Amino acid sequence: MQSRIVPISRTVEARLVPTGTPTTIPEGAFVTLTQTLGGAYTVVFEGNMARVEGEDGDALGLDPVVLEFGPPADGKPSMDQVRQALASVYDPEIPVNIVELGLVYRCDIVAGDAASRSPSKARDYAVHIDLTLTAPGCGMGPVLVEDVKRRVARVPFISDVVVQLVFDPPWSRDMMTEEAQLALGIF
Repeated sequence: MQSRIVPISRTVEARLVPTGTPTTIPEGAFVTLTQTLGGAYTVVFEGNMARVEGEDGDALGLDPVVLEFGPPADGKPSMDQVRQALASVYDPEIPVNIVELGLVYRCDIVAGDAASRSPSKARDYAVHIDLTLTAPGCGMGPVLVEDVKRRVARVPFISDVVVQLVFDPPWSRDMMTEEAQLALGIF
């Protein structure tokens, strides 16, 4: 996608990149739209990069994108839906999702009291994720962690998402899928 300047048609909440700090972009402001992948939008506003959620696409003159999942009939979370949610998360600067980049090291669904912050919710489920970054000093960590939490929390029957940043083993481009390497021109 080529960057373009767009007006904001209504006030919208966003998160600064890389810190994840909440910010507000007022109606009538102009932003530079730099990425529209995974149901989130990366914009530059007043010199700062920010993430706008897909539901607010209309404020950018785009169709809103809402990540929704139907509840599985068995009343339990679906690992396929968790994987779909993870694959909808893109680094704000790289046009490849975190699954194809090889950043997700572990993803487990945990049931019952161990999953819940409240012992009274025995049917709650949590997802525990080990996530890495392309480099230990990568500043995108807070944004990616929040994106993962928000997206995976939309999977039915998930009450908690626990994301741990890990750096062992160190990430290397060998962890990327061939498709990701082709997309980035490094295959």
